[in-house]
Amino acid sequence: MCFYRGRHEEFKDFFSQEDDVVFYNEVCPVMEVLGQEFNPNQLRLFIDSSKVSLKVVLLHNGNKFPSLPLARAANMKESYESMKLLLGKIKYDEFKRKLRGDLKVVALLLGMQLGYTKYCYILCEWDSWDKKNHHVNKLWPKRASLMPGKKNVVRPPLVLLEKTFLPPLHIKVGLMKNFVKGMDKTGRGFEYLRNKFPNVSDATQIRELMQDKQFDEDLNETERNARLSFKRICKDFLGNHKAATYQDVVQDLLTSYKAMECNVSLKIHFLESHLDFFPRKSRRSQ
Repeated sequence: MCFYRGRHEEFKDFFSQEDDVVFYNEVCPVMEVLGQEFNPNQLRLFIDSSKVSLKVVLLHNGNKFPSLPLARAANMKESYESMKLLLGKIKYDEFKRKLRGDLKVVALLLGMQLGYTKYCYILCEWDSWDKKNHHVNKLWPKRASLMPGKKNVVRPPLVLLEKTFLPPLHIKVGLMKNFVKGMDKTGRGFEYLRNKFPNVSDATQIRELMQDKQFDEDLNETERNARLSFKRICKDFLGNHKAATYQDVVQDLLTSYKAMECNVSLKIHFLESHLDFFPRKSRRSQ
């Protein structure tokens, strides 16, 4: 017990505190103390917030090592200014590591306008308001630039677009939400969900539903086909490895979601029109 009370002592000299932000001065010495080899090509940044703080952590690409917290700011909300402050503290411009975050974080880092905007996508001019063509048109004009004042870009980008990615778990959660929105609200399947998950996180719902046989029995045929497609895409595309037939797996999901009359969200658009955005190497869910 006494050891755990003082285990932070050997790391205190590696931290600094400025502007209510606690951050590492240098990553390499910390990795040496932890007994890990410092290889920048095997590491990626992850930025996210909780109810009480905004944090930046360093993740190993293969998840072989625990995450390493780089910076933490208590009582700081997700905003362009706070992202700029954190990136400055961890010297992003010096290392320019690959970075992951949810759609809101990515939008802030790239200077995009938040909210239900018309051009909310970073890679092309996908019109989020043109719902009648979402299931029809897969080829949208490529976004020419991220210049402030054009196509819902309001500030200069803080990070490199080519080194910015979405976590697979974030896409899984979005697909599950679209699935639930498209379900028959008077059916047994939707009633089963309401009773089973009154107050748990989205990630917990996904893990439990993947193995819930009773949920399968309560779905109608259209919903069951979509659920099976979702399970396949989690295993063969958004899981640890990408199957050789991943394009067919993605298309099967899109077809089944269309049959459920699900709206095409931005995350579904990722799968529908920008599969090359995802890293080609095997990935780990976060």
